[in-house]
Amino acid sequence: MHVWRDQRVVVTGGGGFLGSFVVEKLMQRGCDRVVVPRSHDYDLVTMEAVRRLYDDARPDIVIHLAARVGGIGANQANAGKFFYDNLMMGAQLMEIGRQRGVKKFVALGTICAYPKHTPVPFREEALWNGYPEETNAPYGLAKKMLLVQSQAYRTQYGFNSIVLFPVNLYGPRDNFHPETSHVIPALIRKCVEAKEREARTVTLWGDGSPTREFLYVEDAAEGILQAAERYDRSDPVNLGSGHEISIRNLAAFIGEEVGYKGELVWDRTRPNGQPRRCLDVAKAADYFSFQAKQSLHEGIRRTVTWFLANRASVREVVF
Repeated sequence: MHVWRDQRVVVTGGGGFLGSFVVEKLMQRGCDRVVVPRSHDYDLVTMEAVRRLYDDARPDIVIHLAARVGGIGANQANAGKFFYDNLMMGAQLMEIGRQRGVKKFVALGTICAYPKHTPVPFREEALWNGYPEETNAPYGLAKKMLLVQSQAYRTQYGFNSIVLFPVNLYGPRDNFHPETSHVIPALIRKCVEAKEREARTVTLWGDGSPTREFLYVEDAAEGILQAAERYDRSDPVNLGSGHEISIRNLAAFIGEEVGYKGELVWDRTRPNGQPRRCLDVAKAADYFSFQAKQSLHEGIRRTVTWFLANRASVREVVF
């Protein structure tokens, strides 16, 4: 699209799960000057590296996707690191972007920023109506500061930044580490390995009652770019599918999809996380015409197929 022609675009996290799809879609849109900073070259938690990135890349647009992120276990084990690293990356990237006069800054918040007992479906107006679910509150609050910064910078400096709040993402190229992954890749790996071992049971966290909404990674990448192209306000916007499923039903479907015939056992001594998560996605449709296309069942089938074909090289993120 002409929006991206002749633009220098930095995509932090562009070598990761979501970022790799965003970069591909940018190139499909005719953007031939995409810079993907790698962590071994630019530690974006430090201000020196952020300044150096802006010096080297001279971006017109920044899409900030880099994050320290993981499932419940990873959040519990890395609460301080997740808070500090995500807060510093976001705050410094936006501040130097403002100083350097970038045309637009696109940032991702997280559904973890919502209060623990937000009425379903989650509406953007409810973001400040309580404290997030405790197991991932440090991460959620650090990412929510992007919204505070975006609104403050637009008010004082006229800085054009937007903040999107996506639900849990899943799909090919996800993190499949057994201890740090999110629920869908974790379930896929557990069930595949249990099938191969002919294990009679698979033990899962919690009681299976919480509900979650999921967004296929390619849909998420498309939504981010549609917002970058068409949305120019600092009001938060949800990015999701608008459909929820219980973890119990999700696990049963994944087990069926990979052909696991054993029993799913629930460890109720482990945390459930937030009771329900499902977004109101009306604003994304109204503001930049985004609507998720991939159904959950078909998306999981594609993810399982990809995992089985790429097991030797799947991403395994450690902290």
